[in-house]
Amino acid sequence: MEDTDLINNLTENNDEASRGGRGEVTHEMLMGALESILFVTGEPLPKPEIARAFSMNELELNILLADLESELETNRRGIRLFTTNDTVQLVSAPEYNEWLIRLLAPPQEKNLSDSMMETLSVIAYRQPVTRADIEAVRGVRCEYAVSQLLKQGFIKELGRKDVVGRPMLFGTTDAFLRRFGLHSIDELPPMPETEEEELE
Repeated sequence: MEDTDLINNLTENNDEASRGGRGEVTHEMLMGALESILFVTGEPLPKPEIARAFSMNELELNILLADLESELETNRRGIRLFTTNDTVQLVSAPEYNEWLIRLLAPPQEKNLSDSMMETLSVIAYRQPVTRADIEAVRGVRCEYAVSQLLKQGFIKELGRKDVVGRPMLFGTTDAFLRRFGLHSIDELPPMPETEEEELE
């Protein structure tokens, strides 16, 4: 079943409940429905889609997410909410990684080369940036690194810069945030101001 089908079904059930089919929809029921949807889809869901399905505004959705996150953490459940500015996803609780590793082979992630990491760092801190901006910082060409980062989903095209030639602008994605355990770009560590800090 597609994500949109699940959300549409929830919306229909919510409407039926509001008409008396299941009685009043409680806050606990909404938390359970949200947990169920996130579990079944397994992928990051856009917050606006969830808010639409639950007939909520942004503030109400954030309260629901905060309450679900608190319940999962308080009861030391095996899953946690991972939220970014745009999406929500269920992930395994980090304190249980030892048991996961005993049963499953550790996930094999493609290593990022030094050139890709340098390129990704420039994009993360200076976005939106063009290839020329990246090359001005790194001092080398970056076509291959940019193409690989696009292919792996860590960066995306944001449109074109309003200058001669209209070069493409690049920025990071939610996949970048998840890879490095960040909830938003604001959590990036500050840029080093000296060579000594950079080496550290």
